[in-house]
Amino acid sequence: MSDFLRHFQKQQAAQPPREKTTQTECPYCSVQCTMNLHEEKSIKVSRYSVTPNKEDPVTDGRLCVKGLNAHSHAVDDRRLRYPMLRIGGTLSPITWEDALGRIRSEVTEIQRRYGKDAVGVYGGGSLTNEECYLLGKFARVALGTKHIDYNGRFCMSAAAGASNLTFGIDRGLTNPLSEVPLAKCIILAGTNIAECQPTIMQTFRKARQEGCKIIVIDPRETATCSIADIHLKVRPGYDAALVNGMLKVLLEEGFVDRAFVEERTTGFAELEAHLKKVSLAEVGALCGIPPQLIAEAARIYGAAETGMIFTARGVEQHASGVANVRNFLNMVLVTGKIGKPGCGYGAVTGQANGQGGREHGQKADQLPGYRLIENEEHRAYIAKVWGVPAESLPRKGVSAYEMMESINRGEIKGLIILGSNPIVSNPNAGLVEEALKKLDFLLVIDLFESETAKLAHMVLPGSSYLEDEGTMTQLEGRVLVRRAIRQLPGKARLDWKILCDIAEVLGRGSFFRYTKAEEIFQELRIASKGGKADYSGMTYERIEQSHGMFWPCPEEGHPGTPRMFEDGFAHEDGRARLAPIEHQNPKEVATRKYPYLLTTGRVLQHYLSGVQTRHTSELNSKYPEPLLEIHPDTAGEIGLVNGGRAKVTSKRGTIRLKVKYSAKIRQDTVFVPFHWGGDQCVNRLTNPALDPVCRMPEFKVCAVQISPN
Repeated sequence: MSDFLRHFQKQQAAQPPREKTTQTECPYCSVQCTMNLHEEKSIKVSRYSVTPNKEDPVTDGRLCVKGLNAHSHAVDDRRLRYPMLRIGGTLSPITWEDALGRIRSEVTEIQRRYGKDAVGVYGGGSLTNEECYLLGKFARVALGTKHIDYNGRFCMSAAAGASNLTFGIDRGLTNPLSEVPLAKCIILAGTNIAECQPTIMQTFRKARQEGCKIIVIDPRETATCSIADIHLKVRPGYDAALVNGMLKVLLEEGFVDRAFVEERTTGFAELEAHLKKVSLAEVGALCGIPPQLIAEAARIYGAAETGMIFTARGVEQHASGVANVRNFLNMVLVTGKIGKPGCGYGAVTGQANGQGGREHGQKADQLPGYRLIENEEHRAYIAKVWGVPAESLPRKGVSAYEMMESINRGEIKGLIILGSNPIVSNPNAGLVEEALKKLDFLLVIDLFESETAKLAHMVLPGSSYLEDEGTMTQLEGRVLVRRAIRQLPGKARLDWKILCDIAEVLGRGSFFRYTKAEEIFQELRIASKGGKADYSGMTYERIEQSHGMFWPCPEEGHPGTPRMFEDGFAHEDGRARLAPIEHQNPKEVATRKYPYLLTTGRVLQHYLSGVQTRHTSELNSKYPEPLLEIHPDTAGEIGLVNGGRAKVTSKRGTIRLKVKYSAKIRQDTVFVPFHWGGDQCVNRLTNPALDPVCRMPEFKVCAVQISPN
């Protein structure tokens, strides 16, 4: 080494590290908290840290433990950096040119032999709106396939179905979160906000400090129950029955807003006739809750001047999920608690872009703007935007789990997966694994070698939230712009750019000529215009100036719509639909052979299938493996020891887990988080029975047997 080089290195080493701070949004839950990423750069290494951003209009500058560590997976050395092709059972690096050539030959040959629909597309609820939009266009224009769906099917499809049927439109929250403290009663049904959306818990605490009564409905005494005045510890799968009991009390004790019902709804007579047949004593026996406690909760909600109801996966992930949510919406409507400050409904989105992800064409039956692919007028409009004949657009495909069944039957021969890990997130995961192994060609675009990527014929290195640019729609319906603040590692490419590159080699590149994400958004605006989810009045500039805009926003002079349904609902007559809801038992109930009910959910430290958080040492060290949460008395009857091992078996599979005693869960119920794959994947046990309306699987209840391992 020359003296000059030695001198230069000494000078560089003597200089203090340079620090750069940039603003971004957390990639995890649906709150999309604003945060500051700090990069301290020296000659040898860059160090990263995250701090809250005080200007966030929703959280006032709070971050949870996931947000504080959200940079870790994006800068992890284990990130995929090169296209990888499976050669002799091993994934080996190849060039992008070779990768795209192989994709062209595989896709072309499969579609030549078996038809366009033999190749499917599977997306994710954490993609940007631009990527969701482009993925739907890619499936229908570049591939010409009807087979596209995404993991958001497992998130909010039941709430979406219920809202569309009841209100005529689906936006997660009908009011901004800033109105929560205006409510005098809040019902939190099947939602553990303290662990799933922890940065907004302060909003609910503030409501309670100002006199709001809070009712929590959950089989477990979760961290959210710390703010509850009443906890209704419902048996899993009996939510609709519970609400029928509460509705009966509201009806019989004079808590119905007759003027609102008459002016703004239809179907009350049918609902009233149904409720007259309901027995509160029978409801209590079904739900495992004292009837007097059900009545007390109903009276508190009915008497409150203002009130809000929030549901999440605990209510929705059932084969009767749409019906469950519709019954909660019946409560909102009969009391007239909607369309006013502090009055409304909220489906608490789970995924980062769970709301936007289902609005712009990732779902099997949808086109951008929440249009429907089977609607001829909708097809014609989108075809015009895309510059293709309407008759060239495929028809409706099938839902996410049904795609796995189609693969298993040999109907789908090739699959392109973007930002999802279906081998962990689908129910009946054993079948899903066997199905994916049957594919002639499995292509996965991801950050890491996930459980699904380990089965892939080819893996492409995609982009993290720090490199990606685009919009996200968080749980309120507020659209945010997230800017790219970091260079891609190695030979990784932006997710949307990969789709354009594949379209190019398939001979459809002329429909995918974009140079930046904002150009995709401009097309999305046009495609959404006049649809239920209308973004046409938004621009990146307007969104950033307002720190988010609420849809619908039908023109550039429009301020957006923070509160829905002030003057009417989205059905043609402007009225909401009340409906009698019959209780349906879960598809599996406890039996002598399978005597316990298993329910699943999240823990604070992890997110979805764990691909990102299990690569974050700070988070993984706090919760390194899934635990079987079980009541001590139940464990004693079985012979399980706290900290010992248990074998849990359903009709579909067996897993083995460490035991965690908890007196906060029902004695007939056990709980397992769903963030792990392999032999610890709880979805090897869950029931794939589907809701008839939205095709949501029954994740939240299945019958199991348990024994010491």
